[in-house]
Amino acid sequence: MATAVSDLAPRASGRKLRWGLFGAFIAGSVILGAISDWRDKHALLINTTDSLPNWAFVIHKNQMPSRGEYVFFLPPKSDLVRRHFGSKPEMFGKIVYGMPGDTVRHWGRLVTVNHRVVAYTKPFTKAGEPLAIGPSGVIPSGCYYVGTPHKDGFDSRYAAIGFACQRQIVGTGEAIL
Repeated sequence: MATAVSDLAPRASGRKLRWGLFGAFIAGSVILGAISDWRDKHALLINTTDSLPNWAFVIHKNQMPSRGEYVFFLPPKSDLVRRHFGSKPEMFGKIVYGMPGDTVRHWGRLVTVNHRVVAYTKPFTKAGEPLAIGPSGVIPSGCYYVGTPHKDGFDSRYAAIGFACQRQIVGTGEAIL
């Protein structure tokens, strides 16, 4: 019995379709794996405060910062943080102004790191609550003085935040918008 050429066409196209679907499945698995791997090592963050000049960041998880880099960390548990940001505050984003071994000094309202002015303090929050001055002296190993150029920044200049230390740090950030 002879097979007509027209009878082979449906089988061949079915085979091509199956191989195409198999190829798409493999490609999709690779792409999803890459996205999953990226998500495990990165995050996207939208900044809703005025404390940083940018509003969108890619966070590189588990990266320790260098001077001048953006760092994202979990704020310490303090009454002031809880009153202003809730019992489970989102991570904070700041700029690293001081590294381990640097020296922080307070001269009245002026804050310096290695004799370079990095901030000015205020005695009260916008709501009138007293603000205690942050740590001074040599920055310990694994800790960083973090700040913001914003005059109302809530950062290492105040005791309620203090130094951002390794156990609090989520990662470094890269401004994208």
